[in-house]
Amino acid sequence: MLYEIFIGLRYTRAQPREGGGNQFISFIALISMLGLALGVAALIIVLSVMNGFQQELRERILGVVSHIQVSNASGELADWSRVVQNVARHPRVKAVAPFVQQQGMLSFDGQVRGVMVRGIVPQAEDTVAQFSQHMSAGKLAQLVPGEFGMVLGAELASALRVGVGDKITLLAPQGLVTPAAILPRVKQFRVVGVFNVGMYEFDSGLALINMTDAQTLYRMDDRVSGVRLKVDDLFAAPQISRELLRYLDVDEGVSDWTRSHANFFRAVEIEKRMMFLILLLIVAVAAFNIVSTLVMAVQDKRADIAILRTLGASPPSIMSIFIVQGTLIGVIGLLAGVFMGVAVSLNIDVVVPFIERLFGMQFLSKEVYYITELPSDMHWSDVATISGVSFVLTLLATLYPSWRASRTQPAEALRYE
Repeated sequence: MLYEIFIGLRYTRAQPREGGGNQFISFIALISMLGLALGVAALIIVLSVMNGFQQELRERILGVVSHIQVSNASGELADWSRVVQNVARHPRVKAVAPFVQQQGMLSFDGQVRGVMVRGIVPQAEDTVAQFSQHMSAGKLAQLVPGEFGMVLGAELASALRVGVGDKITLLAPQGLVTPAAILPRVKQFRVVGVFNVGMYEFDSGLALINMTDAQTLYRMDDRVSGVRLKVDDLFAAPQISRELLRYLDVDEGVSDWTRSHANFFRAVEIEKRMMFLILLLIVAVAAFNIVSTLVMAVQDKRADIAILRTLGASPPSIMSIFIVQGTLIGVIGLLAGVFMGVAVSLNIDVVVPFIERLFGMQFLSKEVYYITELPSDMHWSDVATISGVSFVLTLLATLYPSWRASRTQPAEALRYE
C-alpha cells in the first residue's frame, strides 16, 4: 500500500487527542457524511417517484389514446378498410381499430355538458385501448349497433347525475336545414356503462357509442374519422409512424402519442430535470462541507505535514494524503446515501403508508388527486448518474484544502512547536 493512502486512512479514523481538536474534526466529518448521504438518498427517491408518476400518467393516457392515429386533412376516411389492410402489413403493428370522433352536447334533467363523442367497434377498441379494464359500471360490449347505447366517463356521469339505464339526449351540431333555421340533430341514448381511467380530461369530456350509431347520427355513411393503431413498442411509435407513410396515400397523415400530447410530456420531463438540478444543490452543499473538514484537518496536522516534508515527502504526496482522506469521507457518505435511496425507492409502497399512519396524514388525498398512492420506478441509470456526479463533486471539494496542505513550509509549521 502506498504510504499516502495509509496515512490518509489513518487520519480519517484518528482517535481524539488532548485538546479535542481531532474530536471536533471527526464530528464535522461525520456531519459531512450524513449530509451527503441524505442528499444522495433524497435525489434517488425523488427521481424514482417522478419516474413513477411519469409512467403512471403515460399508462393512463395511453389507456384511451392510441399509440398511432391515421387520418386525413378533411377529418374523414372514405376507404378506411383499405387503410386498415395497408397499415396492418407493417410487422410492428399489433392491432388496428377504426373510429368516429365528433363533438356533441349531452342533456339530462336540465343538466347540459359539451362532450367529445367517439364511435367505436367494442371488440376492435379493446385491442388498442384499455377502456374495458377501467369500467366501473356496465361493459363496453353492451355498445350494440342500432341500440344507441352510450358509455360515459365517471366525472361526466356525475356532473349530469346519470347512471346505468338512464336515457340521455345527445345533440349533434350537424343539423337539419329548414326555411326557418338550422335545427340540431337530436337522438336519445341509453347509458349502458361508466368508465374511470383516472384522467380528468377523458373522465369529464368523453362519451363512447357504437361506430355504426355514430355514422348514422353524424351522417357519415360508411366513412370514419380515422384509424387507431397499437404497436409492439410505444417508445418506437415516432419511428413506426414515419415508416407507415410508405403504406399510405399522400393525403393520409400519421400522428403518434408523443405528438398529440407533446406539451404535457415535455412539461413533465422539464420538471424532472429541474428537480434533479435543485436536489443536486443539496448534494453539492454536503460535498463542499468536506472543504471545511479538510481545511481544519490541514491546520491541525501542520506539524505532521512539516515532519513528512523533512523526511522527503513531496508536495504531490502531501496533496494525495488529504485527497484520500476527503474522498474516503465522501465515498462513505455516498454509499450510505445510495443504500438508503435504493432501499426506500424499492419499498416506497411500504414506507409511505407507514409514515401516513404514524403522523395521521395522507400525502395524496382521494378528493384532490386521481393518483392516490406514490408510485416509484427506480432506474439504475439514474442511480449511476447520481453516484458519478456526487463522487466528482466530492473529489473537487478535496482539491483546494489538499493543495493548501502541499504548500505548507516545514520551517513555518515547526517554528512554535
